[in-house]
Amino acid sequence: MSDAQLSPRRLAARIGVAPKTVERWLADAELVPHARNRTDACQALKVDEQMIWPRVVQDRVKTGHDREVVQAYPYRSACPSTVWGGLVDEATEQIYLAGYTNYFLWLEQPAFVETLRRKVEAGCRVRFLLGDPDGEVTRQRETVEDVALSVSTRVRITLEHLARLSASSSVEARFSSHEDAVNHVSLSVFRFDQQALVTPHLARLVGHDSPLLHLRRQGDGGMFDRFAEHAEELWSRGTPVSV
Repeated sequence: MSDAQLSPRRLAARIGVAPKTVERWLADAELVPHARNRTDACQALKVDEQMIWPRVVQDRVKTGHDREVVQAYPYRSACPSTVWGGLVDEATEQIYLAGYTNYFLWLEQPAFVETLRRKVEAGCRVRFLLGDPDGEVTRQRETVEDVALSVSTRVRITLEHLARLSASSSVEARFSSHEDAVNHVSLSVFRFDQQALVTPHLARLVGHDSPLLHLRRQGDGGMFDRFAEHAEELWSRGTPVSV
């Protein structure tokens, strides 16, 4: 606080809490403020949360049933198809598939069109965010990957499945904007209610050779929220797909 030239009272006024609240934070190192107050305090002090409350940051990245990181896989293909199927089956509110092509899902999940149709009929919101098969980033990625089954072909296969699905359901689909395409192709987020599977794409590797994180939301401002916000931002600027 001395570096920021803020007294406990001034810091309290800056973030909208009582001075005694800040005094309690200073007196008890084990006392952890609410996420919003932590964020406001760090902004006021111009420091990273790791500096003031390192335990909170450490807890977010530990693995286990009570942590945000349920499991980490060195390859997306190492994550069993039963994990994907289970997450789809358990989702009741929303399924948001924001891979660039989403192609592999139609191969790995039996009768996936029918499964998604039942989900929509049961009231679950189903969304697909895809890369534009005619976009410049798609062409660049095809050159980088240099594989027989091109990126644009994989996107179009998904569009064919969505055409079958949309004939009798209200599945939503969008292409990511041209401005967002680079961010989209480099990070896939697949959300199932309060759980997600996230794949950061490495260099020239195709999706199944890139690592995957299985996340479960445990609180505000954690890894789940950050990836979910990223995917929602891409969706907000996307272009509706007519299938």
